[in-house]
Amino acid sequence: MTQFAAPAVVVTAANPAARARAQQVAATLGLPTTSDWQQSAAQLALIVGVEGASLQRISPNPPGPVSINFAAPVMEHRRKGGQNELLGRAVGVKLGRYPCVFDATAGLGRDGFVLADSGCRVTLCERSSVLAWLLQQAVELGVISAIGHVRDASARLTVIAGDAREQSMPAGYVIYLDPMFPERRSQAAVKKELAVLQVLHGGIPSDETEGEALLNWALQQDTPRVVIKRPLKAAPLGGLKPAYQLKGKAVRFDVHVLGDLA
Repeated sequence: MTQFAAPAVVVTAANPAARARAQQVAATLGLPTTSDWQQSAAQLALIVGVEGASLQRISPNPPGPVSINFAAPVMEHRRKGGQNELLGRAVGVKLGRYPCVFDATAGLGRDGFVLADSGCRVTLCERSSVLAWLLQQAVELGVISAIGHVRDASARLTVIAGDAREQSMPAGYVIYLDPMFPERRSQAAVKKELAVLQVLHGGIPSDETEGEALLNWALQQDTPRVVIKRPLKAAPLGGLKPAYQLKGKAVRFDVHVLGDLA
């Protein structure tokens, strides 16, 4: 298993009213605090508000903050635009069938939320303790959202922190993988989020060794299928040909079928 350096993150309060919460979050995550993140030598600042929180890259002319909000307009736009159907089909969603899903590379949780919104119960597994904490906050805010489908989907989400390969995964769950890959290049908003993930995950490897290790682990589990998100034109992960592929405009889903869906 690849060992990554500890992420360089400091915690700061968004305003005076959030200072006590910021101190509590720092203690929970074992991170240092600062009152002036712009002058910090760290790479990221976890900016904690009275309720929400966000991650800010510390650099000259930094991009805007990255947060996890399942009720954000971008999520609503994605839902209304019909962009979620392909992912649901890949894990096996159809009328009356909603597989349980183990999202082994949860990241910002968007694909996991999409699957929960499709009716699946989803475990979000995230190896970065900072991201796992942000995901848990997003779930807790989601279940009290003013938007009904956000409340319903959030109630189907469970967050666990740690490497997926070290967890006890329930039998029969579909495994979903979205490994970071060197080919991923896109618009500024995606690059901003990718830069944050790079810091928290110790950088994107120059090859796909980590993703291949995850796939090898997944194929050894008691699962009916493994679904991998890939760049549209990339070779199959690890050179392992899937049973079939579902292709979108920019990405595809490679599906390894290992058994029947309950």
